This record gives sequence, C-alpha cells and structure tokens, in this order.
Amino acid sequence: MSGAAPAAGALVEAAVRRGLTIGTAESLTGGALAAAVVDVPGASGCFEGAVVSYSNRVKTEVLGVPAALLAERGSVDPDVAAAMAEGARRVLGTDWAVATTGVAGPEPHDGRPVGTVYLGLAGPRGATALELQAAGDRAAIRAATVAAALERLTAAILLPDNSQ
Repeated sequence: MSGAAPAAGALVEAAVRRGLTIGTAESLTGGALAAAVVDVPGASGCFEGAVVSYSNRVKTEVLGVPAALLAERGSVDPDVAAAMAEGARRVLGTDWAVATTGVAGPEPHDGRPVGTVYLGLAGPRGATALELQAAGDRAAIRAATVAAALERLTAAILLPDNSQ
C-alpha cells in the first residue's frame, strides 16, 4: 500500500502544522492505514495510535460501538463507522480519528456487496460517515480505502474551523 505515501505525508504535514493529534480505528484495513501514517517521517508529532477492531467484540468492548447497532445492522454500516471513529477518538485521546469498515471480499458480508466501504470521521464537532464503492480485488479495495481515509481526514483537518 505504498501508493498511499503522498496522501499520508499530506495528512501528517497538515496535522503537525495545525497542532492536532490523530488516530485510527480499523476493521477492513487491518492496520494498513496506521502503517501508512507511521511510514511518514515526523508522524510522531501527530499520530497517537490505532485500534484494529476486526471483530465485533473489539468494536464493542474497546471502541464502545453499541452491541445492539452491530446486531441490527452488522459491522458494514455508516453508523458503525462513525461510532468506531468516535470510539477511537475517545480511547486514544485525539483531536481527530478516522475509521474503516467494509467488504474486501471475496464474498459479500452483512448483506453488503464486495467493494462497499464506510469511512467514519470523528472530530471536535462529532462524527460522520462516508460511503465509498471500491473496485478490484481484496488488495485493491483495501488500498483504495486507505487512500480515501487519508484524503478525507486531511480535508477535514484543513477546514478553517476543523469541523466536518
């Protein structure tokens, strides 16, 4: 996922310049998003950590995603993504957090087709989610998700009032 290097560099530069801390909550990307960030020299100036929450148990017990939400909608859901991001922001004590959940394949999951991805973003004014449709094989979907998460978090950090 080295193709994420420019986007990761832009994120670290923006966060450090603004004096903001960031973190990640990852399901679909399994730590690849955090790895892309820490590959950037100077990432320690903004990156606090990551929670890889591949299982629903970790989503609930560590990130605080409501068990009822997971039971009702499954893990591939915009509200789950937003709750994951908010949980990461709380657990890691960061200004901003981004979360990834989705279906990389090879089979559909939670009634969602392969390529369905949700990014959660949590900042000072709350949490939101964004739906993506990624194409390709498992590696391509995961790489596209990492790139989109880096770009979306950078865009949010660069807003004048740091709001979504």
